[in-house]
Amino acid sequence: MLQADSARNRLTGIGLVSLTYLLFSLLDGSAKWLVGGMPVIMVVWLRFVTHVLIAGAVLFPLRGSSLVRTRYLRWHLLRALMLVAMTGINFWALQYLQLTVTSSIFFTVPLIIAVLSAPLLGERLDRGRWAAIITGFVGVLVIVRPGSADFHPAMLACVVNAVLYALFMLMTRRLAAYDSPETIQYLPAVGAAILLAPFAIAAWEWPDTWLEWTVACLLGVLGGSGHYLLALAHRYAPAGVIAPFLYQQVLYMALFGYLVFGDVPSAAVWVGAAIVIGSGLYLFSRERRA
Repeated sequence: MLQADSARNRLTGIGLVSLTYLLFSLLDGSAKWLVGGMPVIMVVWLRFVTHVLIAGAVLFPLRGSSLVRTRYLRWHLLRALMLVAMTGINFWALQYLQLTVTSSIFFTVPLIIAVLSAPLLGERLDRGRWAAIITGFVGVLVIVRPGSADFHPAMLACVVNAVLYALFMLMTRRLAAYDSPETIQYLPAVGAAILLAPFAIAAWEWPDTWLEWTVACLLGVLGGSGHYLLALAHRYAPAGVIAPFLYQQVLYMALFGYLVFGDVPSAAVWVGAAIVIGSGLYLFSRERRA
């Protein structure tokens, strides 16, 4: 059940979501390293299979059959399909783009949530909110720079991914009122592992080294822990409170990209990211005043 909206619970939610995005940054960095030598479909499948096996080994002794019991199975199945699509798109794009590029485009999620809240939740967008949303998407254009030599179609895939993730976040918040965080993170991973199994087996390649095996198993730990903490954070704090802390991820991504891959983000990426982040923070400040 959702916790009371108090200052202490909000701080707890902020702490949980901050750890969440650190884990997600490590997940993306590890996946980017793996897809350099393994088929994307295999990496995606291993991410979910290891998630299911490790989380199951830890959670079933604690929760028993309640781990997989829900009255909202259709919602979990839909989230499983979305999780497959989001992870596949993201891992594919990481073959071609720097971590800071994918994360900066991902920062449009709060802006997309604001746009979707009008038709889905009946919320009204005033001129200030529209100005923030439009400015944020101008920032995306600065990053993507369509028509330039630096443009890659994978950037458009990242935009699609941001839309999917915005919908995923709205569904997570809805389910957090009814199901436990353990169930919310576990059932979609089970569905994703089953859906992808035939495709992964068809493209099967054994990891070449123990390091690849270790990193592949780590994907499940990082993904499962991240989604568990994200669902838990939504039980302690409203989405509007914890969403701004998404932006710290660009620092993790930039550091990981530089240390592991030697990537140095261009000036356009930093400028575009600053515009997107500034727009999102302005939007959040208006929501808090409202």
